[in-house]
Amino acid sequence: MRVLAINPGSTSTKIAVYQDDGELLRKSVEHRREELDAFARIADQYGLRRNTVLETLATARIRVSTLSAVVGRGGFLPPVLSGAYIVNGAMTARLAGAPAVEHAANLAAPIALSIAEPLGIPAYIYDSVAVDELDDMARISGSAEVERRSLSHALNMRATAIRCALDLGKNYRDCNFIVAHLGGGITLSAHRKGRLVDLVSDDEGTFSPERAGAVPIKDVIRLCYSRDEASVRAMFRGKGGLYSYLGTSDAQEVERRAVTGDVRAALVYEAMAYQVSKGLGALATVLEGKVDAIILTGGIAYSALFTGWVRRRVEFIAPVRIYPGENELESLALGALRVLRGEEKAHEYLDAEYGTPTDRSL
Repeated sequence: MRVLAINPGSTSTKIAVYQDDGELLRKSVEHRREELDAFARIADQYGLRRNTVLETLATARIRVSTLSAVVGRGGFLPPVLSGAYIVNGAMTARLAGAPAVEHAANLAAPIALSIAEPLGIPAYIYDSVAVDELDDMARISGSAEVERRSLSHALNMRATAIRCALDLGKNYRDCNFIVAHLGGGITLSAHRKGRLVDLVSDDEGTFSPERAGAVPIKDVIRLCYSRDEASVRAMFRGKGGLYSYLGTSDAQEVERRAVTGDVRAALVYEAMAYQVSKGLGALATVLEGKVDAIILTGGIAYSALFTGWVRRRVEFIAPVRIYPGENELESLALGALRVLRGEEKAHEYLDAEYGTPTDRSL
Protein backbone atom coordinates (compact mmCIF):
# COMPACT_ATOMS: atom_id res chain seq x y z
CA MET A 1 0.00 0.00 0.00
CA ARG A 2 1.26 3.43 -0.94
CA VAL A 3 0.42 6.52 1.13
CA LEU A 4 1.06 10.20 0.38
CA ALA A 5 1.60 12.36 3.50
CA ILE A 6 1.29 16.15 3.38
CA ASN A 7 2.42 18.59 6.08
CA PRO A 8 2.19 22.32 5.25
CA GLY A 9 4.25 24.53 7.56
CA SER A 10 4.47 28.29 7.90
CA THR A 11 7.11 28.66 5.16
CA SER A 12 7.41 25.15 3.72
CA THR A 13 5.39 22.25 2.37
CA LYS A 14 6.65 18.83 3.41
CA ILE A 15 5.74 15.75 1.42
CA ALA A 16 6.47 12.04 1.85
CA VAL A 17 5.39 8.85 0.12
CA TYR A 18 5.50 5.55 1.98
CA GLN A 19 5.12 2.12 0.44
CA ASP A 20 4.02 -0.04 3.34
CA ASP A 21 6.49 0.83 6.12
CA GLY A 22 9.24 2.00 3.75
CA GLU A 23 9.85 5.60 2.74
CA LEU A 24 9.95 6.16 -1.05
CA LEU A 25 10.12 9.95 -1.05
CA ARG A 26 10.68 12.78 1.40
CA LYS A 27 10.84 16.41 0.29
CA SER A 28 10.55 19.78 1.98
CA VAL A 29 9.81 22.64 -0.41
CA GLU A 30 10.60 26.11 0.94
CA HIS A 31 8.34 28.98 -0.11
CA ARG A 32 9.69 32.51 -0.49
CA ARG A 33 8.26 34.93 2.07
CA GLU A 34 7.24 37.42 -0.63
CA GLU A 35 5.43 34.59 -2.43
CA LEU A 36 3.36 33.82 0.67
CA ASP A 37 2.81 37.47 1.58
CA ALA A 38 0.94 37.93 -1.69
CA PHE A 39 -2.00 36.03 -0.18
CA ALA A 40 -4.39 37.84 2.15
CA ARG A 41 -5.26 34.68 4.11
CA ILE A 42 -3.52 31.37 4.63
CA ALA A 43 -6.53 29.64 3.07
CA ASP A 44 -5.75 31.51 -0.16
CA GLN A 45 -2.45 29.59 -0.41
CA TYR A 46 -4.37 26.42 -1.26
CA GLY A 47 -3.59 26.45 -5.00
CA LEU A 48 0.12 27.17 -4.47
CA ARG A 49 0.51 24.42 -1.89
CA ARG A 50 -1.49 21.86 -3.88
CA ASN A 51 0.59 22.52 -7.01
CA THR A 52 3.73 22.11 -4.91
CA VAL A 53 2.62 18.63 -3.86
CA LEU A 54 1.68 17.53 -7.38
CA GLU A 55 4.85 18.95 -8.94
CA THR A 56 6.99 17.20 -6.32
CA LEU A 57 5.33 13.87 -7.12
CA ALA A 58 5.74 14.44 -10.85
CA THR A 59 9.44 15.28 -10.47
CA ALA A 60 9.91 12.07 -8.46
CA ARG A 61 7.98 10.14 -11.15
CA ILE A 62 5.38 8.92 -8.67
CA ARG A 63 1.96 8.72 -10.31
CA VAL A 64 -1.02 9.66 -8.13
CA SER A 65 -2.88 6.71 -9.63
CA THR A 66 -0.57 4.38 -7.64
CA LEU A 67 -1.65 5.82 -4.26
CA SER A 68 -3.79 3.87 -1.80
CA ALA A 69 -4.59 6.86 0.44
CA VAL A 70 -3.64 10.47 1.13
CA VAL A 71 -3.15 11.77 4.67
CA GLY A 72 -2.68 15.37 5.78
CA ARG A 73 -1.60 17.07 8.97
CA GLY A 74 -4.65 17.65 11.14
CA GLY A 75 -5.40 21.36 11.36
CA PHE A 76 -6.97 23.57 14.03
CA LEU A 77 -10.42 22.03 14.22
CA PRO A 78 -12.81 22.05 17.16
CA PRO A 79 -11.87 19.34 19.70
CA VAL A 80 -11.49 15.89 18.12
CA LEU A 81 -10.48 12.41 19.23
CA SER A 82 -7.04 10.96 18.64
CA GLY A 83 -6.30 8.86 15.57
CA ALA A 84 -7.58 9.15 12.02
CA TYR A 85 -10.53 11.12 10.65
CA ILE A 86 -11.95 10.76 7.16
CA VAL A 87 -11.70 14.11 5.40
CA ASN A 88 -15.12 15.34 4.29
CA GLY A 89 -16.79 18.55 3.16
CA ALA A 90 -17.71 19.61 6.70
CA MET A 91 -14.06 19.40 7.74
CA THR A 92 -12.70 21.33 4.77
CA ALA A 93 -15.42 23.98 5.15
CA ARG A 94 -14.57 24.44 8.82
CA LEU A 95 -10.84 24.73 8.11
CA ALA A 96 -11.43 27.25 5.33
CA GLY A 97 -14.13 29.30 7.06
CA ALA A 98 -13.58 29.21 10.81
CA PRO A 99 -10.50 27.35 12.04
CA ALA A 100 -9.65 27.69 15.72
CA VAL A 101 -6.29 29.20 14.67
CA GLU A 102 -5.08 30.43 11.29
CA HIS A 103 -2.22 28.08 10.37
CA ALA A 104 -0.83 26.47 7.22
CA ALA A 105 -1.67 23.02 8.65
CA ASN A 106 -5.32 23.84 7.90
CA LEU A 107 -4.53 23.41 4.20
CA ALA A 108 -3.52 19.75 4.48
CA ALA A 109 -7.01 18.24 4.64
CA PRO A 110 -8.41 20.15 1.61
CA ILE A 111 -5.33 19.28 -0.46
CA ALA A 112 -5.54 15.61 0.58
CA LEU A 113 -9.23 15.42 -0.37
CA SER A 114 -8.67 17.13 -3.74
CA ILE A 115 -6.07 14.50 -4.69
CA ALA A 116 -7.84 11.45 -3.22
CA GLU A 117 -11.44 12.06 -4.29
CA PRO A 118 -10.95 11.78 -8.09
CA LEU A 119 -9.00 8.57 -7.52
CA GLY A 120 -11.70 6.99 -5.37
CA ILE A 121 -9.29 6.50 -2.45
CA PRO A 122 -9.62 7.75 1.14
CA ALA A 123 -8.25 11.02 2.45
CA TYR A 124 -7.45 11.23 6.15
CA ILE A 125 -6.04 13.51 8.78
CA TYR A 126 -4.27 11.94 11.72
CA ASP A 127 -3.78 13.21 15.28
CA SER A 128 -4.79 16.80 14.74
CA VAL A 129 -3.30 19.49 16.96
CA ALA A 130 -6.87 19.74 18.29
CA VAL A 131 -6.87 16.22 19.78
CA ASP A 132 -8.73 16.57 23.08
CA GLU A 133 -9.16 13.57 25.38
CA LEU A 134 -8.45 15.38 28.64
CA ASP A 135 -9.95 14.09 31.86
CA ASP A 136 -12.68 16.40 33.16
CA MET A 137 -10.53 17.28 36.16
CA ALA A 138 -7.70 18.36 33.86
CA ARG A 139 -9.93 21.04 32.30
CA ILE A 140 -10.25 23.02 35.55
CA SER A 141 -7.90 26.01 35.35
CA GLY A 142 -8.55 27.93 38.57
CA SER A 143 -10.81 30.53 36.93
CA ALA A 144 -14.36 29.67 35.89
CA GLU A 145 -13.92 31.98 32.89
CA VAL A 146 -10.91 30.07 31.53
CA GLU A 147 -11.06 26.39 30.62
CA ARG A 148 -7.84 24.51 29.97
CA ARG A 149 -7.72 23.45 26.33
CA SER A 150 -5.90 20.63 24.61
CA LEU A 151 -3.73 22.04 21.80
CA SER A 152 -0.48 20.16 21.52
CA HIS A 153 2.08 18.32 19.40
CA ALA A 154 -0.24 15.29 19.61
CA LEU A 155 0.92 13.80 16.29
CA ASN A 156 4.54 13.30 17.26
CA MET A 157 3.85 12.56 20.93
CA ARG A 158 1.33 9.78 20.26
CA ALA A 159 3.37 8.29 17.41
CA THR A 160 6.46 8.17 19.62
CA ALA A 161 4.48 6.63 22.47
CA ILE A 162 3.14 3.94 20.11
CA ARG A 163 6.68 3.26 18.91
CA CYS A 164 8.02 3.07 22.46
CA ALA A 165 5.30 0.59 23.43
CA LEU A 166 6.29 -1.65 20.52
CA ASP A 167 9.95 -1.42 21.57
CA LEU A 168 8.89 -2.53 25.05
CA GLY A 169 6.94 -5.45 23.58
CA LYS A 170 3.65 -3.94 24.70
CA ASN A 171 0.52 -2.36 23.25
CA TYR A 172 0.19 1.42 23.54
CA ARG A 173 -3.30 0.95 25.00
CA ASP A 174 -1.87 -1.08 27.86
CA CYS A 175 0.79 1.48 28.86
CA ASN A 176 1.19 4.69 30.81
CA PHE A 177 3.68 7.18 29.35
CA ILE A 178 4.81 10.74 29.94
CA VAL A 179 6.01 12.35 26.71
CA ALA A 180 7.98 15.56 26.20
CA HIS A 181 7.99 17.15 22.73
CA LEU A 182 11.09 19.33 22.73
CA GLY A 183 11.00 21.77 19.81
CA GLY A 184 10.48 25.46 19.09
CA GLY A 185 7.52 24.99 21.41
CA ILE A 186 7.62 22.44 24.22
CA THR A 187 4.59 20.42 25.29
CA LEU A 188 4.42 17.61 27.82
CA SER A 189 1.66 15.00 27.96
CA ALA A 190 0.38 12.15 30.12
CA HIS A 191 -0.89 9.05 28.28
CA ARG A 192 -3.03 6.60 30.24
CA LYS A 193 -3.95 3.36 28.48
CA GLY A 194 -4.09 4.91 25.01
CA ARG A 195 -5.56 8.30 25.92
CA LEU A 196 -3.82 11.66 26.20
CA VAL A 197 -5.47 12.56 29.51
CA ASP A 198 -3.54 15.67 30.55
CA LEU A 199 -0.80 17.95 29.27
CA VAL A 200 1.39 20.91 30.04
CA SER A 201 0.92 23.14 27.01
CA ASP A 202 3.49 25.51 25.57
CA ASP A 203 1.87 28.53 27.23
CA GLU A 204 1.44 27.14 30.74
CA GLY A 205 4.63 25.21 31.42
CA THR A 206 8.30 25.33 30.54
CA PHE A 207 9.76 28.05 28.40
CA SER A 208 11.16 26.94 25.04
CA PRO A 209 13.45 28.37 22.36
CA GLU A 210 10.92 31.05 21.39
CA ARG A 211 8.04 30.88 23.89
CA ALA A 212 7.90 32.14 27.45
CA GLY A 213 5.73 29.40 28.94
CA ALA A 214 4.28 30.03 32.40
CA VAL A 215 5.24 33.48 33.71
CA PRO A 216 4.09 34.97 37.05
CA ILE A 217 0.57 36.24 36.35
CA LYS A 218 0.87 39.53 38.30
CA ASP A 219 3.73 40.61 36.08
CA VAL A 220 1.83 39.50 32.97
CA ILE A 221 -1.11 41.71 33.99
CA ARG A 222 1.23 44.64 34.53
CA LEU A 223 2.78 44.16 31.09
CA CYS A 224 -0.65 43.94 29.45
CA TYR A 225 -1.59 47.37 30.81
CA SER A 226 1.77 48.99 30.06
CA ARG A 227 2.25 47.89 26.43
CA ASP A 228 0.22 47.26 23.29
CA GLU A 229 -1.26 43.84 22.62
CA ALA A 230 1.03 42.96 19.69
CA SER A 231 4.22 43.60 21.63
CA VAL A 232 3.00 41.61 24.65
CA ARG A 233 2.02 38.68 22.44
CA ALA A 234 5.46 38.74 20.82
CA MET A 235 7.13 38.68 24.24
CA PHE A 236 5.43 35.38 25.01
CA ARG A 237 5.33 33.73 21.57
CA GLY A 238 8.12 34.41 19.11
CA LYS A 239 10.45 36.47 21.28
CA GLY A 240 10.16 34.59 24.55
CA GLY A 241 12.21 31.77 26.04
CA LEU A 242 15.81 31.39 24.90
CA TYR A 243 15.37 34.31 22.50
CA SER A 244 14.36 36.62 25.33
CA TYR A 245 17.44 35.85 27.41
CA LEU A 246 20.06 35.19 24.73
CA GLY A 247 18.89 36.86 21.51
CA THR A 248 18.58 33.59 19.59
CA SER A 249 15.98 30.80 19.41
CA ASP A 250 18.52 28.36 17.93
CA ALA A 251 19.00 25.73 20.64
CA GLN A 252 22.10 24.37 18.90
CA GLU A 253 23.69 27.83 18.98
CA VAL A 254 22.81 28.19 22.66
CA GLU A 255 24.39 24.82 23.40
CA ARG A 256 27.57 25.77 21.52
CA ARG A 257 27.79 28.93 23.60
CA ALA A 258 27.10 27.02 26.82
CA VAL A 259 29.85 24.44 26.31
CA THR A 260 32.42 27.03 25.25
CA GLY A 261 32.27 29.06 28.41
CA ASP A 262 29.23 31.34 28.13
CA VAL A 263 28.01 31.15 31.73
CA ARG A 264 24.66 32.87 31.09
CA ALA A 265 23.88 30.62 28.11
CA ALA A 266 24.68 27.56 30.22
CA LEU A 267 22.42 28.77 33.05
CA VAL A 268 19.44 29.55 30.80
CA TYR A 269 19.80 26.36 28.74
CA GLU A 270 19.92 24.15 31.82
CA ALA A 271 17.02 26.11 33.33
CA MET A 272 14.93 25.03 30.33
CA ALA A 273 15.80 21.39 31.08
CA TYR A 274 15.03 22.05 34.76
CA GLN A 275 11.55 23.32 33.88
CA VAL A 276 10.93 20.37 31.53
CA SER A 277 11.85 18.05 34.41
CA LYS A 278 9.43 19.82 36.79
CA GLY A 279 6.62 19.41 34.27
CA LEU A 280 7.37 15.72 33.79
CA GLY A 281 7.33 15.24 37.54
CA ALA A 282 3.96 16.97 37.78
CA LEU A 283 2.46 14.68 35.14
CA ALA A 284 3.76 11.63 37.02
CA THR A 285 1.25 12.52 39.73
CA VAL A 286 -1.55 12.43 37.14
CA LEU A 287 -0.62 8.79 36.49
CA GLU A 288 -0.27 8.15 40.24
CA GLY A 289 3.37 7.21 39.73
CA LYS A 290 2.49 4.25 37.50
CA VAL A 291 4.67 5.14 34.50
CA ASP A 292 6.09 2.64 31.99
CA ALA A 293 8.50 5.17 30.49
CA ILE A 294 9.29 8.85 30.16
CA ILE A 295 9.78 9.68 26.47
CA LEU A 296 11.81 12.59 25.11
CA THR A 297 11.24 13.49 21.46
CA GLY A 298 11.46 16.49 19.11
CA GLY A 299 14.47 18.29 17.69
CA ILE A 300 16.13 19.16 21.01
CA ALA A 301 16.08 15.45 21.93
CA TYR A 302 19.13 15.11 19.65
CA SER A 303 21.12 16.93 22.33
CA ALA A 304 22.85 14.49 24.70
CA LEU A 305 23.62 17.44 27.00
CA PHE A 306 20.01 18.58 27.32
CA THR A 307 18.47 15.10 27.60
CA GLY A 308 21.17 14.19 30.12
CA TRP A 309 20.08 17.04 32.36
CA VAL A 310 16.46 15.91 32.14
CA ARG A 311 17.29 12.23 32.62
CA ARG A 312 19.27 12.95 35.79
CA ARG A 313 16.25 14.65 37.37
CA VAL A 314 13.43 12.28 36.34
CA GLU A 315 14.78 8.76 35.87
CA PHE A 316 13.81 7.93 39.47
CA ILE A 317 10.19 8.05 38.21
CA ALA A 318 10.57 5.68 35.25
CA PRO A 319 13.09 4.66 32.57
CA VAL A 320 13.82 7.49 30.11
CA ARG A 321 13.57 6.64 26.40
CA ILE A 322 14.83 9.07 23.76
CA TYR A 323 13.42 9.27 20.19
CA PRO A 324 14.91 12.38 18.55
CA GLY A 325 13.20 14.31 15.76
CA GLU A 326 9.68 15.43 15.00
CA ASN A 327 8.87 12.52 12.65
CA GLU A 328 5.62 14.13 11.51
CA LEU A 329 5.50 12.75 7.96
CA GLU A 330 6.32 9.24 9.15
CA SER A 331 3.70 9.52 11.88
CA LEU A 332 1.04 10.57 9.37
CA ALA A 333 1.88 7.82 6.90
CA LEU A 334 2.08 5.01 9.46
CA GLY A 335 -1.16 6.18 11.06
CA ALA A 336 -2.96 6.00 7.71
CA LEU A 337 -1.43 2.57 7.05
CA ARG A 338 -2.81 1.26 10.33
CA VAL A 339 -6.28 2.32 9.17
CA LEU A 340 -5.82 0.72 5.75
CA ARG A 341 -4.69 -2.52 7.41
CA GLY A 342 -7.70 -2.59 9.71
CA GLU A 343 -5.62 -2.08 12.85
CA GLU A 344 -7.44 1.18 13.62
CA LYS A 345 -10.79 2.63 12.59
CA ALA A 346 -11.12 6.15 11.21
CA HIS A 347 -13.60 8.52 12.82
CA GLU A 348 -16.22 10.49 10.90
CA TYR A 349 -15.90 14.25 11.30
CA LEU A 350 -19.22 15.82 12.32
CA ASP A 351 -19.86 19.54 12.62
CA ALA A 352 -23.27 21.13 13.19
CA GLU A 353 -22.23 24.53 11.85
CA TYR A 354 -20.73 23.11 8.68
CA GLY A 355 -23.27 20.61 7.48
CA THR A 356 -23.64 17.66 9.87
CA PRO A 357 -24.58 17.09 13.52
CA THR A 358 -21.75 17.88 15.91
CA ASP A 359 -20.04 14.90 17.52
CA ARG A 360 -20.36 15.33 21.27
CA SER A 361 -19.09 11.84 22.12
CA LEU A 362 -15.75 13.22 23.32
